[in-house]
Amino acid sequence: MANGWTPERRARQAEAIRRWKPWQKSTGPVTPKGKAESSQNATKHGMRSADMLARHKEIAQLLRSCRARLRMVTRP
Repeated sequence: MANGWTPERRARQAEAIRRWKPWQKSTGPVTPKGKAESSQNATKHGMRSADMLARHKEIAQLLRSCRARLRMVTRP
């Protein structure tokens, strides 16, 4: 395989993970503070936020209307 994981190596790794059972040790946030922080993990900010995308749409619409008016005014 191109990535170095042969079927045998993949099977050995899968068996080792089943023995280790890492999913039993991952508990997630326990305290109210930790739960509050992790609840914000999917929050978008910056240029991809809903507010910015809405503003971008408004500006794009304004530019389209300005271009249309310019075409009407500058048409011979």
